[in-house]
Amino acid sequence: MMLLRGLKSNIAINIGIILLVGMLLIGFVTMMTAQRDMVRSEILRGNLLISSFNENLINYSVQNNQTRPSHFKSSLDKMLHKAGFSCALIMDNHNKQIYFGGSNCDLKDELIELTRQALKTGEKTTRFFGTVWGVFWRQSKDAVISSPIKQKEGTVGGISIVLPLDKVYETLRRSQKVLLIYIFINTAILTFIGLYRLSKVYLEPMYRLVKRADEYREDDGIFFAVRKEDNELNQLSKALNRMLARISGDREKLQSMVISLEKANFDLKQAQKEIIRAEKLASVGRLSSGIAHEIGNPIGIIIGYLDLIKQKDITDNERIEYIIRTENEVNRINTIIRQLLDLSRPSEAGSTEVSVHEIINDISNVIKPQPMMANIKLELELAAERDTVFADPNQLRQVFLNLILNASDAISSRKNKGAGEIAIRSSVMPGSDSVGDLMPMLKILYVDNGPGIPEENIGNIFDPFYTTKEPGKGTGLGLSVSFMIIENFGGKIEAISKPGEGTTMTVFLPLYMKDK
Repeated sequence: MMLLRGLKSNIAINIGIILLVGMLLIGFVTMMTAQRDMVRSEILRGNLLISSFNENLINYSVQNNQTRPSHFKSSLDKMLHKAGFSCALIMDNHNKQIYFGGSNCDLKDELIELTRQALKTGEKTTRFFGTVWGVFWRQSKDAVISSPIKQKEGTVGGISIVLPLDKVYETLRRSQKVLLIYIFINTAILTFIGLYRLSKVYLEPMYRLVKRADEYREDDGIFFAVRKEDNELNQLSKALNRMLARISGDREKLQSMVISLEKANFDLKQAQKEIIRAEKLASVGRLSSGIAHEIGNPIGIIIGYLDLIKQKDITDNERIEYIIRTENEVNRINTIIRQLLDLSRPSEAGSTEVSVHEIINDISNVIKPQPMMANIKLELELAAERDTVFADPNQLRQVFLNLILNASDAISSRKNKGAGEIAIRSSVMPGSDSVGDLMPMLKILYVDNGPGIPEENIGNIFDPFYTTKEPGKGTGLGLSVSFMIIENFGGKIEAISKPGEGTTMTVFLPLYMKDK
């Protein structure tokens, strides 16, 4: 409704402006036409005055140059004054001045010249002189009419009279004021009438459409109803009804599609979880032989201590000592099993605050006793002063374990079977656009001295099912899953490698900030 009120105001303003501009243009044309007609009327009066002068001159012999009585000049002065003209000049056919009269006449030289031209050409002319403020701008001040005086015997003289036009302009200006008042009054009245009619014809039906739209419910049959006399709005109503009918029909298809997409998204997430789970179990499986060895050693020790405890010739202090040692070995087994369970546990806890250094240390303790690490030195240089990130700890364990296993496999595949080295380093980086975020990032480097990755293969290592290992020794999902996990945490993983110089895997993770 507020929109329509604003529309009504805009319509009223536009109608008023259009009407005002139109009436002002009509007033301008009217004033200019009136001015032209009034000037022509003045020229016509001037011609009539010249005719009167000509009749008066018939009683006197201009051609014979007879002496004229004094009342001849007074008669002409009276006619000139009564007609309201400024001045007049009469000359005979010998260019001799017969009469010059009037008041405030500063065009005598021009009158003489124009009268001579009239005598010479025998034609009547009208010329304009001077400037004065007219109705809208400055215009001619005086009009000069020049005409030859003709009798039966031919041209006997010439006459020129000056018609002042300032009175014409003054009359028009007075009329202009009255006209402007009528224009503004008519504009207001016509604006009101036009707005009233437009409201009846267009705005009121639009009010009804808006009200119907506000009250619309999905189960309504006819959405918008407009009366037949509402002309084009009736067509608009029908078009809206057709559009809403199509939307209503498409809504069911859209809902069905949304349900289908939700199911597909759910299936995709389940498949993603299964891939992550499978990759995790594959990594844990690779550790199983080493863990079996780790458990076998303390079990053998426990069996030995139990045999000693069964002997009757030992003292109580020795029995207590054997029991304590047996308990320590059991705790050692429990620790190994707990670490294995931590690696294989499904990721259902979700993201939380977690220490990256703590996870790396746990994995290091699990991986060091493994046979695959027999000739590999694992160094930890965790120098980052802050290491807390917001992530799923189990998924981070999977990523870090996968990176160490890949490094171990790469070192084992070297032709040179010298000592291998894996270094894990951490540092804090300030926010940088290179990782797509302005937040500070935790940077973790996994550096090995393996054979490196050929340049043509470096761009494919994060592709699913891409592997250079022998069949049965890799799924090709490790780095792909790791890339997906790190990206889900808002981080990034990169690889830098040169053949013969080893490989550096860099993991960027946004540091946890409570205010964000």
